[in-house]
Amino acid sequence: MKHLRILLGMLAGLFASLSLASPAAAYWEYGHETVAAIAWANITPHARAEIRQILRAQAQLDTPTCPVRTIEEASVWPDCVKPLKDENGKSRFGYAYVWHYQNIDICQPFRLPPACDTGDCVSAQIPRQLAILKNRHAGAKERVMALAFLVHFVGDLHQPLHAGDKSDKGGNDTRVDYGTYATPRLNLHSIWDGLLAERAISTPPKLVRAYPAAERRRESAGDVTAWSRENWAIAKRAYAAAMGGDPCRPTPAHMTMDEAAIREMAPVEREQVKRGGLRLARLLNSAFKS
Repeated sequence: MKHLRILLGMLAGLFASLSLASPAAAYWEYGHETVAAIAWANITPHARAEIRQILRAQAQLDTPTCPVRTIEEASVWPDCVKPLKDENGKSRFGYAYVWHYQNIDICQPFRLPPACDTGDCVSAQIPRQLAILKNRHAGAKERVMALAFLVHFVGDLHQPLHAGDKSDKGGNDTRVDYGTYATPRLNLHSIWDGLLAERAISTPPKLVRAYPAAERRRESAGDVTAWSRENWAIAKRAYAAAMGGDPCRPTPAHMTMDEAAIREMAPVEREQVKRGGLRLARLLNSAFKS
């Protein structure tokens, strides 16, 4: 019995540590993979065949701890490789850190930041990576990397805290409790990455499925700038829900996203995951026209 109590105590500690870690990591596993899976279910057979061929070159990336054997693995590769170093201890992919987001002030008129002019923001990288993917003269390594970046960045853009902020690193510096769940490690960004994403994606009906053509056309309409504006506007709603009102008043040091706010915003995040998947499908189909 003593050994059983010790084992149960160890398991409880492990569960607690995993629970604390999960909000920061869940989106770029569950969220990104869901966006990728929705896209895969809604692209043409020809596009699937082309993508499978491109993925055969994944070993050329030389990232064995971050494989790219499927589109779902490709969707998390740009986050997975962030810690990788070269033989001199320097970041191998540090140049791409700023490509994952665009901090646009939710309390000012919408305008893409100057960084986008040089390609150093998420909305600028989506067409750039798409162009590499379309280029059949590009190297196999370049195309598989472009595929991974494209799949990931479409997912990033549709997590609204990658598209708008209040000078707080997309909500990373804004501490927020999630209902009764409270820990100093939680912030507005990690809630949308993790706990809210989990609820949004897991709520029936199933998100990953083939959608009717009319719905695909409706949900994937627009361009990257329009999608940026849409998610920037939702970021404003995300701050308002956490603050219980005006998102542009001074941000309190500590806030709580209560159950009413969670019920309001979970369907919003769910819709953006679906839109991200269908918009990614449109881009992939355009890259691999038969």
